[in-house]
Amino acid sequence: MMKKPLIILTGPTAVGKTELSIRLARLVKGSVISADSMQVYRHMDIGSAKITKEEMQEIPHYLIDEFEPEEEFHVVRFQEYAKRYMEEIYAQGRIPIIVGGTGFYIQALLYNIDFTKEQENKEYRAYLEKLAQEQGGHILHEMLKEADPEAAKQIHAHNHKRIIRALEFHHFSGQKISAHNEAERQKESPYRFAYFVLNDDRAKLYERINRRVEQMMEDGLVQEVKNLQERGCNRAMVSMQGLGYKEILACLEGELPIEEAVCRIKRDTRHFAKRQLTWFRRERDVVWVDKQEFSYDNDKILIYMQEILKEKGIL
Repeated sequence: MMKKPLIILTGPTAVGKTELSIRLARLVKGSVISADSMQVYRHMDIGSAKITKEEMQEIPHYLIDEFEPEEEFHVVRFQEYAKRYMEEIYAQGRIPIIVGGTGFYIQALLYNIDFTKEQENKEYRAYLEKLAQEQGGHILHEMLKEADPEAAKQIHAHNHKRIIRALEFHHFSGQKISAHNEAERQKESPYRFAYFVLNDDRAKLYERINRRVEQMMEDGLVQEVKNLQERGCNRAMVSMQGLGYKEILACLEGELPIEEAVCRIKRDTRHFAKRQLTWFRRERDVVWVDKQEFSYDNDKILIYMQEILKEKGIL
């Protein structure tokens, strides 16, 4: 049976995925599924650099504005929703295009990674969360270094959600999640896919990130976070741990001056972009698209992508 087609367009934050994704969708008769852990939330538009209705240009988009900030969105939910939407898209005679920078989400979908339910235990999770509250989040990362050094290298010390998942997996299965994920990653994808990583010169990328953060501040990021705070959102929520949101929340709570918050957002976003690129370099069967090699011309990039899609039998 012929594998169904799937296109992935990813890359570091602020590299220019949005505009290219719309043109790509027009070219291939595609629909976009967002692989972004923040754009999925309603009322969180500025800090997530969410695509607007105008920017969508009537291309169908999924997993944008789907959850309330109080709800928890994670990789298992992404995988479940994305699969369902892919079936809808195929039924319409269109091609799904996964667009976004959350590499773990993309990997989970592409290789159909199995997330066993045995990892989830409310009592153990509550214990870990209480430990982090009382002794600081770093204590969980130290525990992970002991249990699974390779996973500790791969997961950032501030990513408490993934650290807790890794500790749960080790606690209940006795196995290392790094070994489990590596085994899952070796699986053959059930899709006929093209995996494009858009990239740019690092100095240019960092400049774009800095400008984007400044634009977010001009567009009203502080007011957006204030509105969320007023509806009861707090730093314990997954949604409020996103870049830009946690720093402005700390500012509103009197922990940081606004200038320091902005500097931190810029710095941490640059670090995030660097980690994203490290992740994509580890992935298999990736087609790198370096913007400078195409003279920053999306027409040339699209011609190249079209050739790759034809080679892979997707078009």
